[in-house]
Amino acid sequence: MSSQDIVVAITGASGAIYAVRLLQILAKAGQTVHLTISPSGAAVIKQELDLSIDLSNFDPHPLLHCKAPWQQEKDGEESGDFPTDTIRYHHYQDYMTPIASGSFLTKGMVICPCSGSTLSAVARSAGSNLIQRAAEVHLKEQRKLVVVPRETPLSVFQLENMHRLASAGVVVLPAMPGWYHGVTCLEDLVDFVVSRIIDQLGIEHALIERWKNE
Repeated sequence: MSSQDIVVAITGASGAIYAVRLLQILAKAGQTVHLTISPSGAAVIKQELDLSIDLSNFDPHPLLHCKAPWQQEKDGEESGDFPTDTIRYHHYQDYMTPIASGSFLTKGMVICPCSGSTLSAVARSAGSNLIQRAAEVHLKEQRKLVVVPRETPLSVFQLENMHRLASAGVVVLPAMPGWYHGVTCLEDLVDFVVSRIIDQLGIEHALIERWKNE
């Protein structure tokens, strides 16, 4: 018995557009997403995407349909193409939600972007909110956990935290876009990182053209 539910957490690191694009692709693929956002994550969304998120009365429509100022329509996608009925929102302070329990089955969890403080809390099992608790659940149940840090340069402590998590089976997937796939716009760089995340979840997509022998 397995679940197709996916947990997505947005924290206060730069790179909110990665989270938005990830949610769009998961929604379009019909995946049930359990979404939780930290206050710092909401602050970064406001700063980078000029979108105000009400964490107490959350509405997924503005988040799924928002675009960065530089973003253009891609692959014929319209804003209405992203359904919201598969998004299940959980407040970051609500420990009574299903994702706080190991008995609730999921396909995996993605923290995107993952702040340094969240990285540290998960690595040290020092959870103080639902995001960190859900990550601990995925660790103890040995389920897929993907963290997407976006920071540079990295301190020795951040590197130690990444090593600690990787040693426990966590996929450490820094937001480091490649440039070898025919990049023509910023959206291509965003989709490169998101495609790597989607691959870890075992979901088919056509975000980038895969490497192949001629």
